[in-house]
Amino acid sequence: MASIYDFSARTIDGNEKYLSDYRDKVLLIVNTASQCGFTYQYEGLEKLHRAYGPRGFEVLGFPCNQFGKQEPGDAEEIKNFCSLTYDVTFPMFAKIDVNGSNAHPLYKFLERAKRGFLGTTSIKWNFTKFLVGRDGKVLARYAPTVKPEQLEGVIEKKL
Repeated sequence: MASIYDFSARTIDGNEKYLSDYRDKVLLIVNTASQCGFTYQYEGLEKLHRAYGPRGFEVLGFPCNQFGKQEPGDAEEIKNFCSLTYDVTFPMFAKIDVNGSNAHPLYKFLERAKRGFLGTTSIKWNFTKFLVGRDGKVLARYAPTVKPEQLEGVIEKKL
């Protein structure tokens, strides 16, 4: 079975980033949006990133406009919003699709690796979270309603 290390993605600054660069880290991969009812979760994601980053944890944010068109901005607007509103320092990637024929290959992999509610594969909304172990294997999938701070215990155990 593949791991997330087999993929790359364009950063919000337009550079190609190999996910193998995150080898041996625990990751929380999240599809984000700036105008969503869950946007406040940026604050909790940043707190996790700062608290556990020194121990080998990273949050990776993937903006997506597929749900209610809640991420309409371009890369610069998204970057500014995240920085100025939530002081985001975790890595942000270019806006992608997470569902459908144009879904990013990483998300196709994540969806197959951990199914959602009732065995569904597609992402249902913004701020769906995937926890990835140090070996690059997907450990868990969390619904948008699961707040970042609720994941502290499981992150602690995986570190």
